[in-house]
Amino acid sequence: MNDILQTIFQRRSIRHYTAQPVEPEKLTLLLQAAMAAPTACNSQPWEFVVVTDPAIMAQLQSSLHMGRYNAPAAIAVCGHVGSAHNTAARHYWVQDCSAATENILIAAVGLGLGTVWIGVYPLPSVMQPVAKILNLPDEVTPLSLVYVGCPAEEKRPRTQYDAYRVHWQQYEPRKKRAKVKNAKQLP
Repeated sequence: MNDILQTIFQRRSIRHYTAQPVEPEKLTLLLQAAMAAPTACNSQPWEFVVVTDPAIMAQLQSSLHMGRYNAPAAIAVCGHVGSAHNTAARHYWVQDCSAATENILIAAVGLGLGTVWIGVYPLPSVMQPVAKILNLPDEVTPLSLVYVGCPAEEKRPRTQYDAYRVHWQQYEPRKKRAKVKNAKQLP
């Protein structure tokens, strides 16, 4: 198996971190990876807020029901249609910023870091506190938070490949089946 596939399979949601701070150089590399993501018509409709201040991290962690993990850093991936290179961003900013988020998650594995994707958009009950804590202007929409840190837990590489969900040439209606409880662990 090649290195990139191994890195993808190693990408797991990490919810427990050591107290060790994340080096600014590594955070910059994650941002470079994010901005290497594809965008519709090269619109690049993103802005990023990097948080390493413990007080701001504590505010985020206490205000987000699904974000109460002890990470020492976070990257907020935001859409800013007004700063995009073209109008394609109006329609595709969510996909573009999601691709940037995924690049951060995969690049972190290569740097020995752990991450977890905290969904923000489209829930106003999550978007509003994030926007307030990060002092985002009205035209900047938070899509996701990526918590980043040195992992305090280890998870085995895996795939969640399910051949039942794959259709070749055309979609074939099928009977529903029971959910698969455990993903296939890779060696």
